[in-house]
Amino acid sequence: MTAVLDLAIYLAFPAAMALAAVSDLTTMTIPNRLSGALALVFPFAALAIGMPLGLFGMHLLAGFLLLALGILLFSRGWIGGGDAKLAAAIGLWFGFGPAMLDFLVYAGLFGGALTLGIMMFRAWMLPAFALRHGWVMRLHDKSVGVPYGIALAAGAMMVYPATPFAALSAGLM
Repeated sequence: MTAVLDLAIYLAFPAAMALAAVSDLTTMTIPNRLSGALALVFPFAALAIGMPLGLFGMHLLAGFLLLALGILLFSRGWIGGGDAKLAAAIGLWFGFGPAMLDFLVYAGLFGGALTLGIMMFRAWMLPAFALRHGWVMRLHDKSVGVPYGIALAAGAMMVYPATPFAALSAGLM
């Protein structure tokens, strides 16, 4: 039973990142319940790896600080609210260690590449078959923002394998 629980906890983070990226790409939203579920699973994951209480508190603080920063950026119209909440949930899992710095660098690099790619995509004329797909039309609309949840998810997945949470998979596969 413990192996099944460990596997579920191990897969929760990557599954949430995949869902966030796909949702942001296709709907330009990241569901609140997705970020909430990721935050709710974190204490169980921390317990599964035997995270000390002080370190657990630091992870909570990292999540809250990223949420505060996200709210500030959202209030200025620079990011979406879903992006802010997803970043905060990711912050819970990565804490203040090297994983957080790596995540921020990767998310920034992927975000820049994503933004440039979408700007180029928006400069093209869409083929007729693409006009039937609402999500493609939304993505092509120059008045709509960039689905930055894709960059956040990609950055997080670059870092996740090096976290203690990924060690839960050892011996399970």
